[in-house]
Parts: sequence; structure tokens; C-alpha cells
Amino acid sequence: MNDDVRNIVLGVVAAGISAALGWLARTYLWKRRLRRKQAFFGLPENSESLLVVNRDAGSPDLSVHRHDVFALLELAALIKDCGAGAEVVTQDTARQGFGERTEFCVGGPGSNRRMAAHLQAMLPGVRINTDREPGPDRLAFRIGDEQYRMDPGVTEYVLLARLTAGRRQGGRPVFLFCGQRAINNQAATRYLVRNHERLARKHGNDSFVLLLKVVNSQAYGPDVVELVEDVTRSAQAPLPPEPIVTAT
Repeated sequence: MNDDVRNIVLGVVAAGISAALGWLARTYLWKRRLRRKQAFFGLPENSESLLVVNRDAGSPDLSVHRHDVFALLELAALIKDCGAGAEVVTQDTARQGFGERTEFCVGGPGSNRRMAAHLQAMLPGVRINTDREPGPDRLAFRIGDEQYRMDPGVTEYVLLARLTAGRRQGGRPVFLFCGQRAINNQAATRYLVRNHERLARKHGNDSFVLLLKVVNSQAYGPDVVELVEDVTRSAQAPLPPEPIVTAT
């Protein structure tokens, strides 16, 4: 074997080793990211989760608002990416506690009694006006000392929460998507899908409650979302007495 042939063989071998090492490194990084994602969502391989869907509060029948359907589709894709399965149940047929399976609960307390139960049990510092009569406080959020009113299509709010029932080993989280309108629920699910890695780095596997603002949904749909504040502490504390301050 002359020098030219030897150099070619060595080059091919080196390229093969580099490609193999690159593939191993990418596979390792992908698996590590997947494990972190599974841990954050409580969705190990082949586990089961629960998707709790509300009903359309503006419809006389038991239909689901199309934006809530879109929210469920985004969550279903996320669950599939984790290698887990999902069971879809309506808010009036969910008859189990929390912690056994990861739960994704979509919709406000006025259209989702499961959401109302979660807020009462785990977020005593949150009150949502479910009165259907028109008025400035319709669907307003009260969180601690502040109130957040909705300007339909212009400024709307949604709570995104990851909650754990105590700290028992292996307990699965509950994710809440509680918006003033259905399009806000979809905005919160999209925000979670896009930002779950950053949220996992910041919060780990602990509980958190975020107040998000959906900006100009009549023009931008569910895509323009701003983080208003991390309201975990005030949402989990008992609600203080009146008076309250209206946020601008």
C-alpha cells in the first residue's frame, strides 16, 4: 500500500469515526432533552395522561369550542412526543383524584367544573367572575390583591399552572389552562409547548402559576402572548379581604 492509498483509507476511517461520534453525541443530547421533557410533564414512556375538556359556554348544547379543540390537539402532539398516551374526558365525567396520571385541564370554571374544583382546592387566592351578565367585571380574574379585567379581542388573560399534589414520590402534575375566553386557552397551551424547556430550567418539577396576557387576539389569534407575572405565591395563599386594586 503506497502513501496515497494509505492516506485515503485513513481519511475515510477518520470521517467514519467522526460521523459515528457526532451521531452518538446528537442521540445522547436528544435523549437527555426527552428525559427532561418527560420529567417536567410527568409523562414517562408508555404512561397514560388525562385530557379534560370543557364545554362551549356560549353554546346551548354540549359542544366544544373550536379553540379548545385546537388546544387539545397541541397537547396531544406534545404527549405523543413524550411517548405517552392520552384519554380525553369531558369535564362532567372526570371522576378521579390527581397525582395518579398527568392531567391537562382546559377551560375556565364557568364551563369546566373540574377546573373549578382544582382552583378551589389548590389555588385559594384566585377568584374568577363567572357571572354571565354583561359588565366590566364579567370574567375578571382576582388574584390576591389585584383584579384583571378583560377587554374582549384586545386584552385578555389566562392562567397557566403546573401543580403537584404534595411531594410524594412519583406523583404526577396537573396542568391548568384557565382563560377568560377559549382562544386564551389555546394561547396558553401554545405558550407551554414553546417555552417548556425554559420553564423547566426555572421551576424544575415544582408548582408554578403564571398569569399571561393575550394581546389583540382579534387580529393575531393565540400567537401574541406576554408573561404578566409569576403569581404562584398569591394564587396559593388565602384570598385577602377587600378592597382590591384594578390592574391596568
